[in-house]
Amino acid sequence: MTKLHVNGRVHDVQVDPDTPLLWVIREQLGMTGTKYGCGIAQCGACTVQIDGQAVRSCALPVSAVTPTQKITTIEGLSANSAHPLQQAWVALDVPQCGYCQSGMLMAAATLLASNPKPTEAEIRENITNICRCGTYNRVIAGIKRAADATARRG
Repeated sequence: MTKLHVNGRVHDVQVDPDTPLLWVIREQLGMTGTKYGCGIAQCGACTVQIDGQAVRSCALPVSAVTPTQKITTIEGLSANSAHPLQQAWVALDVPQCGYCQSGMLMAAATLLASNPKPTEAEIRENITNICRCGTYNRVIAGIKRAADATARRG
């Protein structure tokens, strides 16, 4: 039995300790917003936050996460899609197919938490998620828009 603190709730899960966190989130907890892309932590579709840091969950065994660590999935980013990134994504029609977008949003949220006003170069350096549709320019514009909206709320 393993305890996981996900999106503000503690969950008891019974899984093999080597099971990737992604599969526990999707299969055991039923939170399917986090996606499987490559299985080798390269594409970023599976990105979640652990204690505020972006982590690729497809290659992280559940045994590497302690019960005190706080995991945030796309479902936990905002209860009502009110996060500035989610609003920017909608306003700018950022996704094309949308498959990679939950991972993109989680990586972007991590970036903005540590750097509220990133430059385009900093965004390109920090957002290493892969988008097969090639919406990178819209992703960059969405992150900038969310940063500006957050600064105005200040």
